[in-house]
Amino acid sequence: MSFLSEILPETAEAFGQMRNSIFKDGYLDLKTKELIAVASSVLMRCQFCVDTHSQRAINAGATKEEIADAISVAMFIAAGSQTG
Repeated sequence: MSFLSEILPETAEAFGQMRNSIFKDGYLDLKTKELIAVASSVLMRCQFCVDTHSQRAINAGATKEEIADAISVAMFIAAGSQTG
């Protein structure tokens, strides 16, 4: 998002503040939030996001197996949404 920082610095700062307010321990711990972000990233088809949030999930204590499980849930939701 460096282009956004250059062109719309206030917007980039607000986005960063939103991220910082969400991705910390709260009612859900950081690991759980990152696993949700991995699954959401799969559904949004954002490979950069999947990679980023997978690494952040690992940094927060998630295992590769937990990441795979989160991805499998996203796969199920995506498949189920097509059965209409």
